[in-house]
Amino acid sequence: MIRPTELRYIKKTNILSITFEDGYSSNMTSEYLRCFSPSAEVKGHGPGQEKLQINKEDVAIDKLEPVGNYAVRIIFDDGHDTGLYSWEHLYNLCKNYKDNWHNYLERLKEAGHTRKKP
Repeated sequence: MIRPTELRYIKKTNILSITFEDGYSSNMTSEYLRCFSPSAEVKGHGPGQEKLQINKEDVAIDKLEPVGNYAVRIIFDDGHDTGLYSWEHLYNLCKNYKDNWHNYLERLKEAGHTRKKP
């Protein structure tokens, strides 16, 4: 398991900056993290049960809570706090950001939603 060596929320830009022990680093928006929460509320309880998250452009992170040596709970200002972001999940979100975000935008478009911000 690859662990982060630095996890820092930059409130001014709503960015979570993360660096892993293998040297890989990334910046992820709080909107992206909220839309890809590992919670059942977002992912559902099985394949095909995912719930498309909309209107999360302005969501911010209120708090980061460490969970043991394997995860962090991200508490968002929209009240969402049930996702435990394991180090593996965060690493995968970082590595797959471009594809994940592209697919998310396509899903929004197909559902007839438009983001408030480009």
